[in-house]
Formats: sequence, structure tokens, C-alpha cells
Amino acid sequence: MLVNQYTIAAIATPPGNGGVGIIRISGTKVPEIAKQLFNKPLIPRYAQFSAFLDGDGGVIDSGISLYFPAPASYTGEDILELQGHGGSVVLDMLLRRVISLGARLANPGEFTERAFLNDKLDLAQAEAVADLIESSTEQSVRSAQKSMQGEFSNQINELVTELTELRIYVEASIDFVDEEIDFLTDGVVEKRIIRLLQRIQQIQKTAQQGRLLRDGMTVVLVGKPNAGKSSLLNALAGHEAAIVTDIAGTTRDVLRERIQLDGMPLHIIDTAGLRDSENTIEKEGIRRAHLEIQKADKILLLIDAREAESDELLKTLPTHIPITKVFNKIDLLNIEPEIMQTETGFNCYLSIKTGQGMSLLRQHLKESVGFNEATDNVFMARRRHIEAIRAGSEFVESALSQLQINQAGELVAEDLRHAQMSFSEITGKVSSDELLGKIFSSFCIGK
Repeated sequence: MLVNQYTIAAIATPPGNGGVGIIRISGTKVPEIAKQLFNKPLIPRYAQFSAFLDGDGGVIDSGISLYFPAPASYTGEDILELQGHGGSVVLDMLLRRVISLGARLANPGEFTERAFLNDKLDLAQAEAVADLIESSTEQSVRSAQKSMQGEFSNQINELVTELTELRIYVEASIDFVDEEIDFLTDGVVEKRIIRLLQRIQQIQKTAQQGRLLRDGMTVVLVGKPNAGKSSLLNALAGHEAAIVTDIAGTTRDVLRERIQLDGMPLHIIDTAGLRDSENTIEKEGIRRAHLEIQKADKILLLIDAREAESDELLKTLPTHIPITKVFNKIDLLNIEPEIMQTETGFNCYLSIKTGQGMSLLRQHLKESVGFNEATDNVFMARRRHIEAIRAGSEFVESALSQLQINQAGELVAEDLRHAQMSFSEITGKVSSDELLGKIFSSFCIGK
């Protein structure tokens, strides 16, 4: 493959000074580079102490060398790791020496990209490598590990296998239309598609939770001026992130805070109070508020519990985004904190000032998106995975409709083919160079 044409090298440890620094080399020139770098034979998977030599035989550094011959290595190619001292200057000298011996500097994510191209990892596993490095909670680490170990990929591969078998069954029934048994009306295909849809829904739910572990849930606080939005932001963040005064309209711009609720990343966005205003700055703040509302995973509509509830503000909010009405300042009315489900969503009664009901709101935020502290069955997922699952699910639903309403075998087979391609995009069985470039360019250099 073209990917193996060049030997690549990079510093695999973070910039700065440290006790140990690692340089990773991958490609066909590894044995030749090692021969000139230190006068010792390479022993596979054996840590040996070596002096790293410059072109004149002088010592640049000394440390541990590890050799992993192809194909039993991370990239599937010959790999050499040099573990020396972690000074930035000495690592740079050693890297320049390796490059002078025939390697080139690796691109971001190129080691993992080669692992994918050499069938050491599928695309979902490769993405999980970056997710593991970037994980900010213990739960997200465990979920990323599950994806790296192939749990997500295995479930997707099972779906693809089932779709393939279904396609074969449907296409066979089309080819043998003269047989006495009509395979499209005997109920077998319909039952299998229904079971498949149920399985897809389970995976979709788990993937959504994994996506929240990775990206976090975006919660937008909206309401009239002085309803308590900034106070709620401060209460959830645990510090004075926003200015709070008795003057209505204090918040003019969008304020953002990233917090964690029992391991779930949460993006809290405080917005300008929504009202009619002739003030140019306030109008711009309200415009930006509506832009953030459109991108929310969840909307908390703050309402002063002492005021009559108005539907005018509610009508301006998107209907496709879950909304919880938060009735604040119950301490002024001697109302007990509670949360209840209504026909349109949830109502939460609390006092931000006294803290009454705040624990109910925190629990509600987790439950409303299916978050669970136990991540035993959760794998890491990205937005592109969620979108691919959604698209695949829609094709399978269309196939079921074509079967039940039209008995159109050709259209059923075509929908199942599109569904199979959608799910295959997750693992990279079907992928474009543009997608691969976008994914691996986000990796750190040396990985």
C-alpha cells in the first residue's frame, strides 16, 4: 500500500520537560535506522538499554529501545520506540537524527491511520483512541476503552450481518417469484425487520449516552429578565460565573460554563432575558440567545413562581427540543420542591437562592437524557455515529413500510442496502478519503 511507502517518526510525549520522552518510528526503514542509531541487533518485544548515536558516533542520549516487527505492532508495520530523557532539546536532536536517516515527520494521527489502513483497527476503534486521550472523566475513559476493544464495532457488525442476510432472503424471493410460497408475505421478513429495528433502537440509546459522555449535553437557560438564569448558572457551576443583580437584563451576551454532574459533562449556556426591547445591545443578545436555543440538547425555561405563567414565551421556543419549566423562588411562596411530568414536558419547583430542589433538577438533567452513573454497557460514540445510526434506522423503517404497504421486494432490498451502507460508515467498511482526513487530522502528533 502507498501508506507504507514512507517511514514516519514523531515525538509521542507532550511538549515540555519531563523525566521520560518517547520517539515513535514506523515503517520499512526501521531496521536500517536502528542499525545506524545504535550498535545493537534489534530483539523483538525486548526492552534493551542503548546509546542513541549521532552521525559521528557521538552520544545524543541513552535510554530504552523497543522493537515491534510487522505485522504484530500497533500500525501493522515495523515499529521502534526510543525512550530517552524528556528534555525538549534532546528529543528534538534525536528526532532530527531519525529523520536524517530516512524517516519523515508524521502527520497528526498518522500512526493510528496506518493501524486502520492495515486492518489493525476499524474506524470506530481508531476514533476511540483519540477519545480515550481526551477523556475528562472516569466514566468516559471506561466507555472509550470499550469502544477501543471493539464492543461498539461488534454490535454494528452484527447489524450489518443481519442486514446482509435479510437482503439475500428478500432478493432470493424476488428471483423465485414463480414458487408456490411467497416469501415476502409469509411474515418471516417482517418479523426479522421488526426485531432488527428494536435492536437498532437499543444501540441508538446506548450510543446517545456514549455521545453525551464524550461531547457533553448542551443545556440552554432561557426566560424573562430577572427570572434567575444567571443564578442557576452559578449554582450549577459552583462559582460566580455570571453577574447577578436585581436589575433586569444584566446578561446581554451568551455565557458558557462546562461542568460535570456525577461524571456527565454538561455545557451550561446562559442567555439574555427574552423580551421586547428597543436597546440595540440587548436586542443583539436576544438574537444570539435564539441561535443558541436552536443548538440545545435541553432547554430550561426559568419562570418566577410568583408570576402568572405565560405561553407567549413558550411559543417562541423550538418544539423538537425537550423543555423543562423551572419555577424559581418557591421559598417566597412556601411551596415544597418537586418535579412532575406534564403533557408537554416537566415542571420543576425550586429555589436557587436556598438550594431547595436543586438536587431534583440535577437528577432530572441526568435522567432526561438517559444518563446512568453505571457505564458497564456504554461505549463511546460520536455525533457522526449517531447520525449514521439514525440514517440506517430510517432506511430500515422505510423497508418495513414498503413491505407492509406495497409488498415491493425491490424497494425493500434497496432500502436494506442503503441501511447496510449507513452502518458500515461507522466502522469504515464504507468511507471516503475526505472523512478519513477529517477524523485523523484531529489526533495529536505521535498517535
